[in-house]
Amino acid sequence: MSASGNRVAAASMVGSVVEYYDFTLFGLAAALVFGEQFFPGTSPLAATLASLATFAVGFLARPLGGVIFSHYGDRIGRKPMMVATLLLMGFATAAIGLLPGYGTIGVLAPILLVLLRLLQGFGAGAEYVGALVMAAESGDERRRGFLSSLPGTGVFIGILLATLTFSGISSLPEAQFQSWGWRLPFLLSLAGVALGLYFRSQVEETPIFAELRRTGETGKAPVVEVIRHQPKRLLLAMAANGPFVAISYLIQVFVLSYVTTTLGVAKSTGLIANVSASALAIVATPLFGMLSDRIGRRPVWFLGAGFLALFAFPMFWLVDTRAPVAIVLAVVLGLAVGIASMYAAQASLFAELFEARFRLSGIALARESTAALIGGPAPLVASAVLAWSGGASWPIAALVCGLALISLVAVLAVPETRGADLRQAAPVRLR
Repeated sequence: MSASGNRVAAASMVGSVVEYYDFTLFGLAAALVFGEQFFPGTSPLAATLASLATFAVGFLARPLGGVIFSHYGDRIGRKPMMVATLLLMGFATAAIGLLPGYGTIGVLAPILLVLLRLLQGFGAGAEYVGALVMAAESGDERRRGFLSSLPGTGVFIGILLATLTFSGISSLPEAQFQSWGWRLPFLLSLAGVALGLYFRSQVEETPIFAELRRTGETGKAPVVEVIRHQPKRLLLAMAANGPFVAISYLIQVFVLSYVTTTLGVAKSTGLIANVSASALAIVATPLFGMLSDRIGRRPVWFLGAGFLALFAFPMFWLVDTRAPVAIVLAVVLGLAVGIASMYAAQASLFAELFEARFRLSGIALARESTAALIGGPAPLVASAVLAWSGGASWPIAALVCGLALISLVAVLAVPETRGADLRQAAPVRLR
Protein backbone atom coordinates (compact mmCIF):
# COMPACT_ATOMS: atom_id res chain seq x y z
CA MET A 1 0.00 0.00 0.00
CA SER A 2 1.32 3.47 -0.89
CA ALA A 3 2.07 6.19 1.68
CA SER A 4 -1.11 7.96 0.59
CA GLY A 5 -3.06 4.73 0.97
CA ASN A 6 -1.63 4.23 4.44
CA ARG A 7 -2.76 7.70 5.48
CA VAL A 8 -6.27 7.13 4.17
CA ALA A 9 -6.46 3.76 5.93
CA ALA A 10 -5.32 5.29 9.22
CA ALA A 11 -7.65 8.27 8.89
CA SER A 12 -10.64 6.08 8.09
CA MET A 13 -9.94 3.71 10.95
CA VAL A 14 -9.18 6.19 13.71
CA GLY A 15 -12.54 7.95 13.55
CA SER A 16 -14.34 4.62 13.84
CA VAL A 17 -12.15 3.80 16.82
CA VAL A 18 -13.22 7.01 18.56
CA GLU A 19 -16.89 6.63 17.61
CA TYR A 20 -17.23 3.09 18.88
CA TYR A 21 -15.03 3.70 21.91
CA ASP A 22 -17.50 6.43 22.86
CA PHE A 23 -20.63 4.45 22.04
CA THR A 24 -19.42 1.23 23.67
CA LEU A 25 -18.34 3.13 26.75
CA PHE A 26 -21.82 4.60 27.09
CA GLY A 27 -23.40 1.17 26.62
CA LEU A 28 -21.18 -0.38 29.30
CA ALA A 29 -21.87 2.45 31.70
CA ALA A 30 -25.60 2.25 30.95
CA ALA A 31 -25.58 -1.45 31.81
CA LEU A 32 -23.40 -1.21 34.91
CA VAL A 33 -23.20 2.36 36.31
CA PHE A 34 -25.78 4.88 35.13
CA GLY A 35 -28.69 3.26 36.93
CA GLU A 36 -27.14 4.07 40.30
CA GLN A 37 -25.57 7.37 39.26
CA PHE A 38 -28.48 9.01 37.46
CA PHE A 39 -31.60 6.96 38.34
CA PRO A 40 -31.34 6.15 42.08
CA GLY A 41 -34.27 5.30 44.31
CA THR A 42 -35.77 2.72 41.92
CA SER A 43 -35.61 -1.07 41.73
CA PRO A 44 -32.52 -2.56 40.03
CA LEU A 45 -34.63 -3.63 37.02
CA ALA A 46 -36.25 -0.19 36.69
CA ALA A 47 -32.86 1.54 36.95
CA THR A 48 -31.42 -0.77 34.29
CA LEU A 49 -34.37 -0.12 31.97
CA ALA A 50 -33.99 3.65 32.49
CA SER A 51 -30.26 3.64 31.76
CA LEU A 52 -30.71 1.41 28.68
CA ALA A 53 -33.44 3.81 27.50
CA THR A 54 -30.86 6.58 27.74
CA PHE A 55 -28.55 4.43 25.61
CA ALA A 56 -31.33 4.12 23.02
CA VAL A 57 -31.92 7.89 22.98
CA GLY A 58 -28.59 8.47 21.27
CA PHE A 59 -29.86 6.59 18.25
CA LEU A 60 -32.72 9.06 17.83
CA ALA A 61 -30.23 11.78 16.93
CA ARG A 62 -28.22 9.61 14.56
CA PRO A 63 -30.54 9.85 11.53
CA LEU A 64 -30.72 13.64 11.82
CA GLY A 65 -26.97 13.93 12.24
CA GLY A 66 -26.44 11.46 9.42
CA VAL A 67 -28.71 13.36 7.03
CA ILE A 68 -27.18 16.77 7.82
CA PHE A 69 -23.53 15.75 7.83
CA SER A 70 -23.87 13.47 4.80
CA HIS A 71 -25.67 16.27 2.91
CA TYR A 72 -22.62 18.46 3.26
CA GLY A 73 -20.32 15.49 2.73
CA ASP A 74 -21.93 15.00 -0.69
CA ARG A 75 -21.97 18.75 -1.33
CA ILE A 76 -18.61 20.10 -0.13
CA GLY A 77 -16.48 17.03 0.56
CA ARG A 78 -15.92 13.88 2.58
CA LYS A 79 -12.95 15.19 4.56
CA PRO A 80 -14.53 18.27 6.28
CA MET A 81 -17.43 16.22 7.57
CA MET A 82 -15.12 13.55 8.95
CA VAL A 83 -13.39 16.23 11.04
CA ALA A 84 -16.67 17.76 12.26
CA THR A 85 -18.20 14.45 13.35
CA LEU A 86 -15.02 13.44 15.16
CA LEU A 87 -14.98 16.65 17.20
CA LEU A 88 -18.64 16.49 18.16
CA MET A 89 -18.47 12.85 19.24
CA GLY A 90 -15.32 13.28 21.29
CA PHE A 91 -16.27 16.43 23.16
CA ALA A 92 -19.79 15.15 23.99
CA THR A 93 -18.26 11.99 25.45
CA ALA A 94 -15.72 13.90 27.53
CA ALA A 95 -18.53 16.11 28.89
CA ILE A 96 -20.35 12.99 30.16
CA GLY A 97 -17.26 12.26 32.23
CA LEU A 98 -17.62 15.67 33.91
CA LEU A 99 -21.37 15.45 34.52
CA PRO A 100 -22.47 15.55 38.19
CA GLY A 101 -24.74 12.75 39.35
CA TYR A 102 -28.31 12.78 40.63
CA GLY A 103 -27.14 13.17 44.20
CA THR A 104 -25.46 16.49 43.33
CA ILE A 105 -27.81 18.27 40.93
CA GLY A 106 -30.97 16.19 41.14
CA VAL A 107 -33.20 15.67 38.13
CA LEU A 108 -30.98 17.94 36.03
CA ALA A 109 -28.39 15.13 35.96
CA PRO A 110 -30.39 12.62 33.87
CA ILE A 111 -31.67 15.47 31.68
CA LEU A 112 -28.12 16.60 30.86
CA LEU A 113 -27.08 12.98 30.34
CA VAL A 114 -29.79 12.58 27.73
CA LEU A 115 -28.79 15.85 26.01
CA LEU A 116 -25.14 14.81 25.82
CA ARG A 117 -26.18 11.41 24.53
CA LEU A 118 -28.17 13.15 21.80
CA LEU A 119 -25.11 15.22 20.82
CA GLN A 120 -23.03 12.05 20.80
CA GLY A 121 -25.54 10.40 18.51
CA PHE A 122 -25.76 13.45 16.26
CA GLY A 123 -22.01 13.34 15.65
CA ALA A 124 -21.98 9.58 15.17
CA GLY A 125 -24.63 9.79 12.47
CA ALA A 126 -22.15 10.17 9.62
CA GLU A 127 -18.81 9.21 11.20
CA TYR A 128 -18.56 5.57 10.21
CA VAL A 129 -20.27 6.25 6.88
CA GLY A 130 -17.76 8.97 6.01
CA ALA A 131 -14.89 6.69 6.95
CA LEU A 132 -16.01 3.78 4.78
CA VAL A 133 -16.75 6.07 1.81
CA MET A 134 -13.31 7.66 2.17
CA ALA A 135 -11.69 4.21 2.17
CA ALA A 136 -13.80 2.88 -0.71
CA GLU A 137 -13.30 5.90 -2.98
CA SER A 138 -9.57 6.26 -2.38
CA GLY A 139 -8.29 2.72 -2.85
CA ASP A 140 -7.70 0.05 -5.49
CA GLU A 141 -11.05 -1.46 -6.53
CA ARG A 142 -9.50 -4.94 -6.53
CA ARG A 143 -8.90 -4.55 -2.77
CA ARG A 144 -12.00 -2.48 -2.01
CA GLY A 145 -13.56 -5.12 0.21
CA PHE A 146 -10.45 -5.19 2.38
CA LEU A 147 -9.91 -1.41 2.44
CA SER A 148 -13.57 -0.69 3.14
CA SER A 149 -13.52 -3.17 6.01
CA LEU A 150 -10.84 -1.17 7.85
CA PRO A 151 -13.35 1.25 9.43
CA GLY A 152 -15.18 -1.85 10.64
CA THR A 153 -11.89 -3.04 12.11
CA GLY A 154 -11.69 0.34 13.81
CA VAL A 155 -15.14 -0.32 15.26
CA PHE A 156 -13.88 -3.40 17.07
CA ILE A 157 -10.68 -1.64 18.15
CA GLY A 158 -12.89 1.03 19.71
CA ILE A 159 -15.05 -1.61 21.40
CA LEU A 160 -11.92 -3.36 22.69
CA LEU A 161 -10.31 -0.18 24.02
CA ALA A 162 -13.54 0.91 25.73
CA THR A 163 -14.08 -2.48 27.31
CA LEU A 164 -10.45 -2.83 28.46
CA THR A 165 -10.47 0.68 29.89
CA PHE A 166 -13.79 0.18 31.64
CA SER A 167 -12.72 -3.24 32.92
CA GLY A 168 -9.53 -1.81 34.38
CA ILE A 169 -11.34 1.05 36.07
CA SER A 170 -14.06 -1.25 37.41
CA SER A 171 -11.43 -3.15 39.39
CA LEU A 172 -11.18 -0.15 41.72
CA PRO A 173 -12.89 -0.43 45.10
CA GLU A 174 -16.62 -0.02 44.52
CA ALA A 175 -16.86 3.31 46.35
CA GLN A 176 -14.05 4.84 44.27
CA PHE A 177 -15.41 3.39 41.04
CA GLN A 178 -18.88 4.83 41.66
CA SER A 179 -17.66 8.24 42.83
CA TRP A 180 -15.00 9.09 40.23
CA GLY A 181 -13.46 6.03 38.58
CA TRP A 182 -16.16 5.50 35.93
CA ARG A 183 -15.57 9.06 34.67
CA LEU A 184 -11.96 8.54 33.58
CA PRO A 185 -12.66 6.45 30.45
CA PHE A 186 -15.02 9.18 29.18
CA LEU A 187 -12.36 11.85 29.61
CA LEU A 188 -9.81 9.71 27.76
CA SER A 189 -11.89 10.16 24.59
CA LEU A 190 -10.11 13.48 24.09
CA ALA A 191 -6.86 11.61 23.37
CA GLY A 192 -8.58 9.79 20.51
CA VAL A 193 -9.91 13.06 19.14
CA ALA A 194 -6.41 14.54 19.04
CA LEU A 195 -5.03 11.46 17.27
CA GLY A 196 -7.91 11.44 14.81
CA LEU A 197 -7.45 15.11 13.93
CA TYR A 198 -3.78 14.49 13.24
CA PHE A 199 -4.41 11.64 10.81
CA ARG A 200 -7.35 13.30 9.08
CA SER A 201 -5.37 16.48 8.48
CA GLN A 202 -2.90 14.40 6.43
CA VAL A 203 -5.32 13.10 3.80
CA GLU A 204 -6.66 14.67 0.63
CA GLU A 205 -10.24 14.65 -0.63
CA THR A 206 -11.18 11.41 -2.40
CA PRO A 207 -10.39 11.43 -6.17
CA ILE A 208 -13.99 10.51 -7.00
CA PHE A 209 -15.49 13.43 -5.08
CA ALA A 210 -12.80 15.79 -6.38
CA GLU A 211 -13.87 14.86 -9.92
CA LEU A 212 -17.55 15.40 -9.10
CA ARG A 213 -16.76 18.83 -7.71
CA ARG A 214 -14.58 19.75 -10.70
CA THR A 215 -17.32 18.83 -13.17
CA GLY A 216 -20.11 20.38 -11.12
CA GLU A 217 -21.95 17.06 -10.71
CA THR A 218 -22.42 17.18 -6.94
CA GLY A 219 -26.06 16.83 -5.91
CA LYS A 220 -28.04 19.82 -4.66
CA ALA A 221 -30.27 17.78 -2.33
CA PRO A 222 -28.52 14.39 -2.00
CA VAL A 223 -31.01 12.81 0.40
CA VAL A 224 -33.94 13.70 -1.84
CA GLU A 225 -32.06 12.47 -4.89
CA VAL A 226 -31.20 9.07 -3.45
CA ILE A 227 -34.85 8.55 -2.47
CA ARG A 228 -35.97 9.59 -5.95
CA HIS A 229 -33.39 7.73 -8.04
CA GLN A 230 -32.51 4.60 -6.04
CA PRO A 231 -35.45 3.90 -3.70
CA LYS A 232 -35.32 0.11 -4.06
CA ARG A 233 -31.64 -0.10 -3.18
CA LEU A 234 -32.19 2.26 -0.26
CA LEU A 235 -35.02 0.14 1.14
CA LEU A 236 -33.07 -3.09 0.72
CA ALA A 237 -30.04 -1.59 2.46
CA MET A 238 -32.29 -0.49 5.33
CA ALA A 239 -33.88 -3.94 5.59
CA ALA A 240 -30.45 -5.58 5.67
CA ASN A 241 -28.88 -3.14 8.13
CA GLY A 242 -31.56 -2.75 10.81
CA PRO A 243 -31.56 -6.37 12.03
CA PHE A 244 -27.76 -6.51 11.82
CA VAL A 245 -27.34 -3.47 14.10
CA ALA A 246 -29.96 -4.80 16.53
CA ILE A 247 -28.17 -8.15 16.90
CA SER A 248 -24.85 -6.38 17.39
CA TYR A 249 -26.14 -4.35 20.32
CA LEU A 250 -28.04 -7.29 21.79
CA ILE A 251 -24.75 -9.19 22.02
CA GLN A 252 -22.61 -6.26 23.17
CA VAL A 253 -24.99 -4.51 25.57
CA PHE A 254 -27.97 -6.69 26.48
CA VAL A 255 -26.00 -9.89 27.13
CA LEU A 256 -23.66 -7.96 29.45
CA SER A 257 -26.63 -6.64 31.43
CA TYR A 258 -28.34 -10.06 31.35
CA VAL A 259 -25.43 -12.04 32.77
CA THR A 260 -24.83 -9.57 35.60
CA THR A 261 -28.39 -8.53 36.54
CA THR A 262 -30.44 -11.66 35.78
CA LEU A 263 -27.94 -14.51 36.05
CA GLY A 264 -25.92 -12.97 38.89
CA VAL A 265 -22.58 -13.61 37.17
CA ALA A 266 -19.68 -11.32 38.05
CA LYS A 267 -19.59 -8.31 35.75
CA SER A 268 -15.95 -9.10 34.95
CA THR A 269 -17.11 -12.19 33.01
CA GLY A 270 -19.18 -10.17 30.58
CA LEU A 271 -16.40 -7.64 30.16
CA ILE A 272 -13.86 -10.39 29.46
CA ALA A 273 -16.24 -11.85 26.89
CA ASN A 274 -16.51 -8.50 25.08
CA VAL A 275 -12.73 -8.01 25.20
CA SER A 276 -12.03 -11.47 23.77
CA ALA A 277 -14.66 -11.11 21.05
CA SER A 278 -13.47 -7.65 20.01
CA ALA A 279 -9.82 -8.76 19.90
CA LEU A 280 -10.64 -11.64 17.56
CA ALA A 281 -12.97 -9.48 15.46
CA ILE A 282 -10.11 -7.04 14.84
CA VAL A 283 -8.37 -9.86 13.00
CA ALA A 284 -11.48 -11.43 11.50
CA THR A 285 -13.02 -8.29 9.96
CA PRO A 286 -10.27 -7.49 7.42
CA LEU A 287 -10.01 -11.21 6.60
CA PHE A 288 -13.72 -11.27 5.80
CA GLY A 289 -13.17 -8.09 3.77
CA MET A 290 -10.47 -9.85 1.77
CA LEU A 291 -12.79 -12.82 1.30
CA SER A 292 -15.44 -10.50 -0.14
CA ASP A 293 -12.88 -9.39 -2.74
CA ARG A 294 -12.56 -13.01 -3.83
CA ILE A 295 -16.08 -14.44 -3.64
CA GLY A 296 -18.33 -11.36 -3.49
CA ARG A 297 -20.09 -9.20 -0.92
CA ARG A 298 -23.34 -11.18 -0.71
CA PRO A 299 -21.82 -14.60 0.10
CA VAL A 300 -19.89 -13.11 3.03
CA TRP A 301 -23.05 -11.43 4.34
CA PHE A 302 -24.95 -14.73 3.95
CA LEU A 303 -22.24 -16.44 5.97
CA GLY A 304 -22.66 -14.04 8.88
CA ALA A 305 -26.45 -13.81 8.87
CA GLY A 306 -26.90 -17.55 8.40
CA PHE A 307 -24.49 -18.32 11.21
CA LEU A 308 -26.33 -15.97 13.61
CA ALA A 309 -29.70 -17.51 12.72
CA LEU A 310 -28.38 -21.00 13.49
CA PHE A 311 -26.37 -19.94 16.55
CA ALA A 312 -29.03 -17.80 18.27
CA PHE A 313 -30.40 -20.51 20.56
CA PRO A 314 -27.05 -22.23 21.26
CA MET A 315 -25.62 -18.81 22.15
CA PHE A 316 -28.12 -18.30 24.96
CA TRP A 317 -27.88 -21.94 26.04
CA LEU A 318 -24.17 -21.31 26.58
CA VAL A 319 -24.80 -18.03 28.41
CA ASP A 320 -27.45 -19.61 30.66
CA THR A 321 -24.94 -22.14 31.99
CA ARG A 322 -23.43 -19.26 34.00
CA ALA A 323 -20.01 -20.81 33.25
CA PRO A 324 -17.53 -18.03 32.42
CA VAL A 325 -15.87 -20.02 29.62
CA ALA A 326 -19.23 -20.76 27.99
CA ILE A 327 -20.30 -17.12 28.21
CA VAL A 328 -17.04 -15.96 26.62
CA LEU A 329 -17.37 -18.55 23.84
CA ALA A 330 -20.95 -17.46 23.09
CA VAL A 331 -20.04 -13.79 22.77
CA VAL A 332 -16.85 -14.50 20.80
CA LEU A 333 -18.67 -16.57 18.19
CA GLY A 334 -21.54 -14.10 17.93
CA LEU A 335 -19.33 -11.05 17.43
CA ALA A 336 -16.13 -12.33 15.83
CA VAL A 337 -17.89 -14.59 13.30
CA GLY A 338 -21.47 -13.40 12.80
CA ILE A 339 -21.20 -9.64 13.27
CA ALA A 340 -17.63 -9.24 11.97
CA SER A 341 -18.40 -10.94 8.66
CA MET A 342 -21.50 -8.79 8.11
CA TYR A 343 -19.58 -5.63 9.02
CA ALA A 344 -16.89 -6.47 6.49
CA ALA A 345 -19.34 -7.20 3.67
CA GLN A 346 -21.58 -4.23 4.47
CA ALA A 347 -18.92 -1.57 3.92
CA SER A 348 -18.07 -2.30 0.29
CA LEU A 349 -21.60 -3.50 -0.57
CA PHE A 350 -23.22 -0.26 0.57
CA ALA A 351 -20.53 1.91 -1.03
CA GLU A 352 -21.11 0.13 -4.35
CA LEU A 353 -24.90 0.29 -4.17
CA PHE A 354 -25.26 4.08 -4.39
CA GLU A 355 -24.28 6.67 -6.99
CA ALA A 356 -21.26 8.83 -6.17
CA ARG A 357 -23.16 12.13 -6.04
CA PHE A 358 -25.33 10.94 -3.17
CA ARG A 359 -23.32 7.96 -1.89
CA LEU A 360 -22.74 9.36 1.60
CA SER A 361 -26.38 10.35 2.01
CA GLY A 362 -27.66 6.97 0.80
CA ILE A 363 -25.50 4.97 3.18
CA ALA A 364 -26.15 7.30 6.12
CA LEU A 365 -29.91 7.18 5.57
CA ALA A 366 -29.90 3.39 5.26
CA ARG A 367 -27.74 2.85 8.32
CA GLU A 368 -28.80 5.52 10.75
CA SER A 369 -32.56 5.45 10.29
CA THR A 370 -32.60 1.72 10.98
CA ALA A 371 -30.08 2.07 13.81
CA ALA A 372 -32.48 4.53 15.49
CA LEU A 373 -35.64 2.52 14.85
CA ILE A 374 -34.30 -0.98 15.46
CA GLY A 375 -30.71 -1.06 16.71
CA GLY A 376 -30.74 1.43 19.59
CA PRO A 377 -33.97 0.23 21.23
CA ALA A 378 -33.00 -3.46 20.89
CA PRO A 379 -31.39 -3.85 24.36
CA LEU A 380 -34.34 -2.04 25.95
CA VAL A 381 -36.86 -4.21 24.08
CA ALA A 382 -34.95 -7.35 25.03
CA SER A 383 -34.93 -6.30 28.71
CA ALA A 384 -38.69 -5.73 28.60
CA VAL A 385 -39.24 -9.11 26.90
CA LEU A 386 -37.03 -10.73 29.52
CA ALA A 387 -39.19 -9.26 32.28
CA TRP A 388 -42.33 -10.48 30.47
CA SER A 389 -40.92 -14.01 30.16
CA GLY A 390 -39.99 -14.17 33.83
CA GLY A 391 -36.26 -14.26 33.07
CA ALA A 392 -36.39 -16.92 30.33
CA SER A 393 -33.92 -16.31 27.51
CA TRP A 394 -35.61 -18.28 24.72
CA PRO A 395 -37.68 -15.28 23.47
CA ILE A 396 -34.45 -13.30 23.09
CA ALA A 397 -32.86 -16.14 21.14
CA ALA A 398 -35.92 -16.29 18.90
CA LEU A 399 -35.62 -12.54 18.37
CA VAL A 400 -31.96 -12.86 17.29
CA CYS A 401 -32.81 -15.72 14.93
CA GLY A 402 -35.67 -13.79 13.33
CA LEU A 403 -33.59 -10.65 12.89
CA ALA A 404 -30.78 -12.59 11.22
CA LEU A 405 -33.20 -14.22 8.77
CA ILE A 406 -34.75 -10.86 7.84
CA SER A 407 -31.29 -9.45 7.07
CA LEU A 408 -30.36 -12.50 5.00
CA VAL A 409 -33.55 -12.32 2.92
CA ALA A 410 -33.01 -8.60 2.26
CA VAL A 411 -29.52 -9.19 0.91
CA LEU A 412 -30.86 -11.96 -1.33
CA ALA A 413 -32.65 -9.20 -3.27
CA VAL A 414 -29.53 -7.01 -3.56
CA PRO A 415 -27.37 -7.37 -6.69
CA GLU A 416 -23.79 -8.55 -6.30
CA THR A 417 -21.70 -5.37 -6.54
CA ARG A 418 -18.13 -6.68 -6.43
CA GLY A 419 -16.13 -4.95 -9.16
CA ALA A 420 -18.46 -1.95 -9.58
CA ASP A 421 -16.77 1.21 -10.86
CA LEU A 422 -17.42 3.91 -8.24
CA ARG A 423 -16.48 6.63 -10.74
CA GLN A 424 -19.52 5.92 -12.88
CA ALA A 425 -22.76 7.83 -12.45
CA ALA A 426 -24.44 4.58 -11.38
CA PRO A 427 -22.69 1.47 -10.13
CA VAL A 428 -22.96 -1.52 -12.41
CA ARG A 429 -22.83 -5.25 -11.83
CA LEU A 430 -19.69 -6.48 -13.52
CA ARG A 431 -19.56 -10.05 -12.25
